[in-house]
Amino acid sequence: MANALITTIYLIESIVLAITKFSIDRVYLLSSDETDETQQKAIKQLKENYSKVLDIKEKKIPLYDIVKITEKCVELIDAIPSKDKIYINITPSRKTQAIGLLYSAYKRPKMIHKIFYISEEKNQIITLPLLEFLVTESQQQILENLKPNTNITELAEKLHQSRAMLYRNIKELKEKGLIEDNPEGLTLTDAGKIARM
Repeated sequence: MANALITTIYLIESIVLAITKFSIDRVYLLSSDETDETQQKAIKQLKENYSKVLDIKEKKIPLYDIVKITEKCVELIDAIPSKDKIYINITPSRKTQAIGLLYSAYKRPKMIHKIFYISEEKNQIITLPLLEFLVTESQQQILENLKPNTNITELAEKLHQSRAMLYRNIKELKEKGLIEDNPEGLTLTDAGKIARM
């Protein structure tokens, strides 16, 4: 069993603190598709200082597309051995990247040991709650099968749900902000796309 740290990166201070505090064995750096000089320097410094004692891997993520960021982070979490303890650091990055990483942890709560943020002023570790997207199995089926211009009858037949059950599930998904009405019919919101993963 290894302690794995998934972290966004811009500056290294919070990462170094997490490595020490949680006895990290493996680090997954989430760097931007378009890195700037500060981020490149931080990645280089971290690899130079720790690559002999830690397994350090890098994964590119978008800067602003929260759904894509979440998707890539969920893929990463799924690829980590299930016996590993996964720590999530959302401190050093753009807010959109931190949110995407946070959402990925919410999609795989049973695989995550701890989510944290480290305060800049006091280097205090602030543990965040481990929440999850709560949808029923039948609601999950709707999220997975909802396509543009799909009518309710077709969806009910495909999912083997009664129309009454389907309407109730759709109403609840709308209330949760996971789907919405628009001129083309029902569509997934960004939150719905994340919940579908």
